[in-house]
Amino acid sequence: MSRVPTLSSPFLLGFEEIERALDRVAKATDGYPPYNVERLPAAGDRPERLRITLAVAGFSRDQIEIAVEENELVIRGRQVEDQAERQFLHRGIAARQFQRTFVLADGIEVVGANLADGLLSIDLERPESARLVRRIEIGAKSRKE
Repeated sequence: MSRVPTLSSPFLLGFEEIERALDRVAKATDGYPPYNVERLPAAGDRPERLRITLAVAGFSRDQIEIAVEENELVIRGRQVEDQAERQFLHRGIAARQFQRTFVLADGIEVVGANLADGLLSIDLERPESARLVRRIEIGAKSRKE
């Protein structure tokens, strides 16, 4: 059975990348680490922001990597197993790796990240852009060309 594209309207031109991004998001099923996304209102000269907060208890700053790769915010966490140094009688907290990906719209910028009390907060901003109106001149062309 063939898949019907979501954005297949003839009035939506050039949105193939968005459809691919939606497919990638739909395939991301791992729920670890849990996260929140909140909208922070504009304050003073600062525009409205988005804040992503991930619960990363047990990870230090040097075990977390944040990168923007082709309009995707990628957060990776890698803990090193220290089996040789410790002897556990019970092990309920595993050293676990993770990768969490968020697809960013054009113009969204990562403005900062902070790690405190086991919560990693990443702030995103979309700078206000001026409305762009451009006139297209109609050229004269003969039918034989």
